[in-house]
Amino acid sequence: MSTEDSLTRVEELLARLEAARAELEQLSQGEGGSPERALELLRELSELAKAVEEELERAKRAAEADAQS
Repeated sequence: MSTEDSLTRVEELLARLEAARAELEQLSQGEGGSPERALELLRELSELAKAVEEELERAKRAAEADAQS
């Protein structure tokens, strides 16, 4: 996967992360919010954050490999 592909993937993951964060914020501001849904969103945020970190690391390695060749 190229650096550009990885960065595109990071942008997609960040958009999903922001959507989940916004939904969690909306849940926290409303009365009667579902604790189960809040936990789901927190798990999703955690997974997305890990995926972003992995993809950034992949992009970094690809950029370093490109720089050496």
